[in-house]
Amino acid sequence: MTKWLQSGRRRDVCFLLAADGELRGQQLKSRLEAHYDERIDPKSFYGSLSALVDSGFVEERTEGIHDAYALTDAGQRRVEDHYEWVQGCLEDDAGSE
Repeated sequence: MTKWLQSGRRRDVCFLLAADGELRGQQLKSRLEAHYDERIDPKSFYGSLSALVDSGFVEERTEGIHDAYALTDAGQRRVEDHYEWVQGCLEDDAGSE
């Protein structure tokens, strides 16, 4: 497993981008805060986002005065791999009851 999956926030950012496609930074932060039901420090949030960009899982582009983010092909593959792993874990757990 690559390190980005060990961070729940990074993983959740990738899942939101997989579901919604391209999002502006503030839209992404707001959706994550709504999911967590708490405010996220902007410095911490954008640090996580920068780590994903630096790792090649998320791409950043400027849209007017805003930055927009989307998954790269590598990011999409990681999300799909993680989804399959979680689904397998749930199926294995359901079969043991």
